[in-house]
Amino acid sequence: MRTLSLDIGNTAVKYGCFEADILVESATGQNPDQVRAAVARLRPEHAVVASVAEPTAQWAAELRALVTGKVLEFVPATTTLPIRNGYATPHTLGADRLAAAVGAAWLLPGRDVVIVDAGTAIKCDLVEGGHTFRGGSIAPGVAMRFQALHTFTGRLPLVANLPEATATVPLTGVDTESAIRSGVVNGAVAEVQGLLAEYAAQFPQLAVILAGGDAAFFRTRLKGPIFVVPELVLIGLHRILVHHVST
Repeated sequence: MRTLSLDIGNTAVKYGCFEADILVESATGQNPDQVRAAVARLRPEHAVVASVAEPTAQWAAELRALVTGKVLEFVPATTTLPIRNGYATPHTLGADRLAAAVGAAWLLPGRDVVIVDAGTAIKCDLVEGGHTFRGGSIAPGVAMRFQALHTFTGRLPLVANLPEATATVPLTGVDTESAIRSGVVNGAVAEVQGLLAEYAAQFPQLAVILAGGDAAFFRTRLKGPIFVVPELVLIGLHRILVHHVST
């Protein structure tokens, strides 16, 4: 079975094509014409679309004109899942967070997992026992922190570029720009590392999955064993679609 997962995020549109649970192609930063061309070329049997940025109806209509099988609009509050959603307000839950949880539960069955999704926002979410999404935390992403310091102050410059994944960011900045870089970068890493330590104290066999656009940057800075799965949301969307097609 060939499927297409379409993830419409805050800053980018991403698709992934799966063949029998294997991701065979993915791309980020797609516009509608590029998605149409990919679907026409890849010819998936079924598709799923999720969004945290805009309604999915128009995207779903486009896909239905191109796909012969099922087109699923993923809505966290109403779409049935292969795991339990323990979030108190599912109607406010981002589709990306819940899809990532489904992906984590499939990749690490039976495990307590924290997902660190580092992108526009930094989200740390718990999947308990491989079967229940519990929720987690949402904080500004690295780029957003740089932007906020510039926007909400009178004189602080915009530090636009995230350091290379392997670059060292000195703890003590020697000028305003390096001080901002230290505060944002080292502060974000310390924040995530502290959250993971708190979770590990509660769940001794905790697994950690790192995803999102800034995953490579955080991977070189976080301590402990970590699974890096950049396409976790796409994997989760695929598994949600398979759950619906097969039931």
